[in-house]
Formats: sequence, C-alpha cells, structure tokens
Amino acid sequence: MDAYLFVHFKEKKTPDGEQVYFALSTDGFHWEQVNGGRPILESVLGEKGVRDHTIVRTDEGRFHILATDLSLANSFHGKYKGDWANIGTGGSKSLSLWSSDDLVNWSEQRLIELGSEDFGCLWAPDIIRDPQKGDYVLHWSSSHASNDYGPKAIYYSRTRDFEHFTEPKLLCRKADSGVIDSAIYEEDGLFYRFLKSEANPETLILEKGSSLTGDDYVRNTAFDEEMAKLEQGVYEAPTAFRLRDGKWCLMLDFYGVEGEGQGYVPFIADSLADGRFIRSDASFSFPYGFKHGTVLGITQSEYERIRAYDWEKLA
Repeated sequence: MDAYLFVHFKEKKTPDGEQVYFALSTDGFHWEQVNGGRPILESVLGEKGVRDHTIVRTDEGRFHILATDLSLANSFHGKYKGDWANIGTGGSKSLSLWSSDDLVNWSEQRLIELGSEDFGCLWAPDIIRDPQKGDYVLHWSSSHASNDYGPKAIYYSRTRDFEHFTEPKLLCRKADSGVIDSAIYEEDGLFYRFLKSEANPETLILEKGSSLTGDDYVRNTAFDEEMAKLEQGVYEAPTAFRLRDGKWCLMLDFYGVEGEGQGYVPFIADSLADGRFIRSDASFSFPYGFKHGTVLGITQSEYERIRAYDWEKLA
C-alpha cells in the first residue's frame, strides 16, 4: 500500500469527541488530520457515541468500520453512575457499524447485537480475515456470566458479509487477570495476538499461534522485556501496521495523564516474530492525540480521494 488511514476518536469530555475521526499519512510516520480535525461520522444510535474503532477492507473491496457503542460524555455520570464497573456489566451488547465502497461515502449507522444476556458490555472490536476459511473473525473483550462477570476475556464471531454473524465463542482467557483490546495480525503464516493484560503484568503482551482461533498461543518474551521498561498500567489499545521497509509499527494508546498528554505512542520492531518493539517517538508526528483506533493501508488514489473530499457537506 502507498499510504495509511488512521480511524480513531478523541478523548474529550463532550460528545463530539466520541465519534469517528480520520487521519492520513503517506509514510506511516507523519500524520495529518482530515476534515479540519472534525468528525467524519457521528453516532445517532445507541449511546450516540463510539469508541475503540476498527476498520477492515474485504476481499470484495468493501470497507467496514466497527466501534464500541459507548459515550462517557452522555452516560458516565448518569446511566452508569460514574462507575466503570457498571459499564462493564450493563453496557451495550451491540457494536456500531458503517460500510463504504470508497472510504468517503458511508452507509447509515447500524447496531450489530452480538452479545446475549450473559454478556456484559462489548468492548474494543477488531477484525482479521481468516486465510484458511476465507471469512472474517470479529473479536472483542467482554465480561460474562460464566465467571460471574469477573475478569474479562476475548470472544469472537465469524462473518462473510457483515450482515450475518455466528454465535459468539470464547477466543482466549488469561488465568491470572482479565484481558482486553485484542489485535491480531498474520506474518509468514503465523498469527500474532496483542492483548492488554489487566494485571500480572498490567501492560501489553504478545502471543504467537499457528491458527487464528486455536489454543496453542505462547508469549513472546522479548516483547515482555520491552514492555517491562514502560510505566505499567497506562498503555492500552494496540494497533500495528507494516511500514514500507518491512518493519512493523506498533501504536499504544497512553492514558496516564488527563487531557492533552493522552494519545498514541509509536514503537518499531523488525518483525512480529522478533517482538522487540522499541519506542520511537522522535520519528513520528501527530496533529493531536489520537485515541483507540486502527491503521489501514490504503492506495495513493484512496489517500487523495479522502484528502480532497468535501467533508463539510456532512455537517
């Protein structure tokens, strides 16, 4: 791919922050805002706010954005009484979805209800194509009645058309803590799964497996060593993409301060297999702090189309 699209939200205390924002880059290092830093899409269903965005390009050339149906600005102090635990058990069992053929003309928002009454809130969706089955695995974190809504685990559903989804199944659980914010990538026929561990350690972990939804995943110790150098409990929301030179960039969302200091921090490794991601702030520039999102490789023509589009007509 010739360029990159970052789909994200903004950490603001007003509802306009929890919407869909775009940023663009031609090299993966230097990023520019789209639409003057204003939302590209706005949530009008559910909680009327979205967080934790992901985007996928299907084999048919169609694009889908999915996100957590949650607005702290609208609901945190009212509906949820200022308690994250209330969101975890009583939050939305649906994900928000938009679709497009060209990245500028988007469908109306849909709510995809995936969680049964046994699920808590569905958090942080991500999507990967299964090369063995030719469909798409949508995965997310949630608490569940099976462990009395205790530590969160990762669940998944399969789809071919983003209209019909299979019943959710457990993808993975960590024995000594909850796990959230899963992001899975393929490299040389193997799968690499980033997870935010909520304890032991309270940071990101990286696992390798031979199949997308298999149970043979093992920890990458080199990655553990690098993450141990960071302040614990202040990074989440991994998203990774391949740079033009073949190296991998991992973005981690830093939330350790209030306000302007929040946003993505970049790390670079030679490969996912190597796992030794080195913090590389000096090589990157961002117009503002991007919050929990996903990077998609795009073509030069797609980059130019997004950049030239009159987004103001959406206002």
